[in-house]
Amino acid sequence: MIKKPNELTNEKETYNVLIAGYPGIGKTQLGFSAPKPLLLNLDKGVKRVPAKYRKDIDDVDTYEELLNDIDKSDLSDYESIVIDTGGRLLEIMKGWAIRKNEKNGQTDGNLSLKGYGVVGAEFMRFINHIKYDLHKHCIVLFHARETQDGDTTKLRILVEGSAKENVWQPMDIGGFMEMRGQDRIITFANCERFFGKGAFGVQGTYIVPNPDTTGSNDFLSELFKKMDAYLKTDAQQGEETKAKYTELMAQISPKIAEMTGENIEDVQRLLQNTKHILSSEKELKAQFMARLTEIGYKYNAQTKQYEKI
Repeated sequence: MIKKPNELTNEKETYNVLIAGYPGIGKTQLGFSAPKPLLLNLDKGVKRVPAKYRKDIDDVDTYEELLNDIDKSDLSDYESIVIDTGGRLLEIMKGWAIRKNEKNGQTDGNLSLKGYGVVGAEFMRFINHIKYDLHKHCIVLFHARETQDGDTTKLRILVEGSAKENVWQPMDIGGFMEMRGQDRIITFANCERFFGKGAFGVQGTYIVPNPDTTGSNDFLSELFKKMDAYLKTDAQQGEETKAKYTELMAQISPKIAEMTGENIEDVQRLLQNTKHILSSEKELKAQFMARLTEIGYKYNAQTKQYEKI
């Protein structure tokens, strides 16, 4: 279905989000701050979240169970699926891949090279299935691990094998969660220590409010509202720019079309002094050159004048 740019703002936006951080920093509680969440309790850590902040969970042990629950349950009460954690999801996918085809595994129970490819592809399919087919936000939580690079301690998501190459690809935004003094912060940007991903107006570092102080656990819900607002504003500005472009073209194109040998330089000065918008300069210059040919004129570089051919 072909859509105009302004039609995109009428759709319900859903986002794929990656949040990584050390165990115990509050990732699961943060996951519950998404709009109407269903949390996939794969790491069995939901009991560590204060009861007042918990929401519905899906408690499964195998990927087959998870697929059955996701595809055959009524999810109309939920706007977000929270995967806790992405590392554990990849782990249960490993068993599923080997049960599906023994060539995906090795004799020691680990994945073969082919198996890692199958799991990586399935991870991306599952994340995008939540967003595009189920029309839900997908928040994937990952544990972080430290790696040493000279004097710099770097943070990386805790993922086994080559499947980590597929993790970031479907994400709209992603960041690492850390402590800065007494504050929990998330950084959605690349830096020397870790890889982050910002989009839709989300950039840089954000303080995660303490829900015990604010009275509400809504960080991701509020962040998504800001992303929605950014997209709408961006679309509106784009429409305004296109309207100005259309108006400019309507003003100058007729002058070029009516150009004669006597006012070529006037039209040229008009093109030079115009504040162009989008592709107006390129298009109007092309119209100008075509009109020159049509009326039988060309520019003489030596005399610096337009002359009759």
